[in-house]
Amino acid sequence: MFGRVLVANRGEIALRVIRGLHELGVEAVAVYSTAEPEALHVRLADDAVCVGPPAAADSYLRIDSIVAAAVTTGCEAVHPGYGFLSENPIFVEACADNGLVFIGPPANVMRAMGDKVAARRAMRAAGVPTLPGTDEATAIDEARSAALGIGYPIMLKAVAGGGGRGMRLVEDAAELDDAFAAASAEAAAAFGDGSIYVEKVLDPARHVEIQVLCDDDGNVLTLGERECSLQRRHQKLIEETPSPALDPELREAMELAAERACRFVGYRSAGTFEFLLDAGGTFSFIELNARLQVEHPITELCTGIDLVRAQVQIAAGGRLAAGGRAPRSGHAIEIRLNAEDPARDFMPVPGRITRFRPPLGPGVRVDTFIEDGTTVTPFYDSLLAKIVVWDGDRGAAIARARRALAETVVEGIPTTLEVSRTILASEEFRSGEYSTSTLASLNAVAA
Repeated sequence: MFGRVLVANRGEIALRVIRGLHELGVEAVAVYSTAEPEALHVRLADDAVCVGPPAAADSYLRIDSIVAAAVTTGCEAVHPGYGFLSENPIFVEACADNGLVFIGPPANVMRAMGDKVAARRAMRAAGVPTLPGTDEATAIDEARSAALGIGYPIMLKAVAGGGGRGMRLVEDAAELDDAFAAASAEAAAAFGDGSIYVEKVLDPARHVEIQVLCDDDGNVLTLGERECSLQRRHQKLIEETPSPALDPELREAMELAAERACRFVGYRSAGTFEFLLDAGGTFSFIELNARLQVEHPITELCTGIDLVRAQVQIAAGGRLAAGGRAPRSGHAIEIRLNAEDPARDFMPVPGRITRFRPPLGPGVRVDTFIEDGTTVTPFYDSLLAKIVVWDGDRGAAIARARRALAETVVEGIPTTLEVSRTILASEEFRSGEYSTSTLASLNAVAA
């Protein structure tokens, strides 16, 4: 096991990783920008290094600064969390070049899966279904031809990156040129690569993902699915497991597809295979997230497996106790609390948290970095907290989640708290009959 690990992130995920390291008896080194020298993750770590000014490009995304922080503080490994450098193969290689273990998948796998069109080809070779679309970076003329071939609506997607950036829904040919230019510009700004490809849109559709753990001995453990269809701007707001859309046969088919894909690409560490599911129960691969997911806590609550500790143990040379399907029980729901104004199309809103009271009680977990007086800066992601609940079945879990949200108090800036309360109380959510287009149709969101 490692003695000291650098946590190359901030916010709630940095705290999550630091706590996991401490439970393993491993010292944690934090990094921070000049915007947050007193942040909670800095105070909780055993050591901390300032890596630059507030802008992420000058601090948390500076590979040389992050690697130097790890080397100079005597770290043996680096945990990237999610976002920032977590899916950057150049960073993985820089860690290796400096004698640091990267806690995640190998650089070659990350590079292959980070190219979304290459990932589509690999999945088909592994016998995993994909959506109709283009299999190369696509120019505007090629996008027009592809759209005519597969039919509108289509989705323009960035070849590199993720997180909803570089994506545009195109309903008809008249929208294509402007949408293509906007998607390409956004992708170039976010990922340094404006390449775009085309996929057929499923509507209605469910967004369902499969969590995996893989070790160096070839063991593949699947940990069930997460239902992630409630989204705004292609980013998730509420997740649950198990999905109300899956029966045991479909669940096994999706987990088996993820297992085949892991073996085909030589995956290692924690990862998530994302699928779209149509009304008839047909699933199609959309991407592999070669890292820990924001919504990982609901999987932990239903399987009893700590994914952060598992990542660290695998990176240190440990092996899984068994492959196959992880046992699971009960039902879990995660609600993301974001510093956004729903009345202004979920625009991020920086400011000062004047009062924060998280929910307590049985079956409630809160992952957060905020407290009374925390300043939410405009430089980073808007996620403030994840409110996660578990109970024996879906109905009980929904009731517990509603109780937890009723107890939650956040004052000082607008948040998505009230929207989440409305969603959990809606017939669409309680019935389980929702899709990726449901959130936009709810009156509370449209207001």
